[in-house]
Amino acid sequence: MIGVNCMSTSVERTDETPENYDPSRYERPSVTVDVVIFTLLEKELNMLLVKRRRWPYDGHWAIPGGFINMDESLEQSARRELEEETGVRDIYLEQLYTFGLPHRDPRTRVISIAYFAIIRADRQTLRASEESTDVRWYPVQRLPGPLAFDHDHILATALDRLRSKLEYTTLAFQLLPEVFSILELKYMYEQILGEELDKGNFYRKIKDAHVLEDTGIRREGRGRPTALYRFRHDRGDEQFVFRWREARVAASPDE
Repeated sequence: MIGVNCMSTSVERTDETPENYDPSRYERPSVTVDVVIFTLLEKELNMLLVKRRRWPYDGHWAIPGGFINMDESLEQSARRELEEETGVRDIYLEQLYTFGLPHRDPRTRVISIAYFAIIRADRQTLRASEESTDVRWYPVQRLPGPLAFDHDHILATALDRLRSKLEYTTLAFQLLPEVFSILELKYMYEQILGEELDKGNFYRKIKDAHVLEDTGIRREGRGRPTALYRFRHDRGDEQFVFRWREARVAASPDE
């Protein structure tokens, strides 16, 4: 647990000094971190969950996380908890949001700082900790019931952030193999967005973004060979803009 100063009275003392400061005069909420991890498995967007062993919400699935230590930063705590609870390590984390409704945790007043990331699942080895009975990937559209605490709300916030980042970052390309087809890229976008995109509009807009290069490799199959692409790493400071809303199947001419 860590203390966060929260005035227990509306009257603030003005005579406090390093010698007489008394931290027990203030209420001290606990602080936790939660880490939402996304991946693409079997052509579906999945998230990483742990099954809690202990009260509260024992037997419920939850987003990995836990209490921070007094001597570590928030990101250090997020990385430690993620590795301890799931085995996932050495990934890029982005801070998502702070969740602090007064009764979000039945144990005490708990404020949680959430992080999120997208990773290739085949580059990590999962393992459960003594705090949980299981750890596994679940399709976002088929979760095993309501999540513990307010984790359904945290997940919804992470999905909104991920979808918004598709317009101005190439973050989602981390889910793809080294080479891929346009249709595989389109399907990945559809999984994250949760809606269908028009094939012609998607192809044109992703081409206009100048983020792909043709590998010259063709995948043989039924019908015409499929062209394979890779993400361009030599783009320098060129800005990425992909207005995916204009590629929606149901997009109106004015969108």
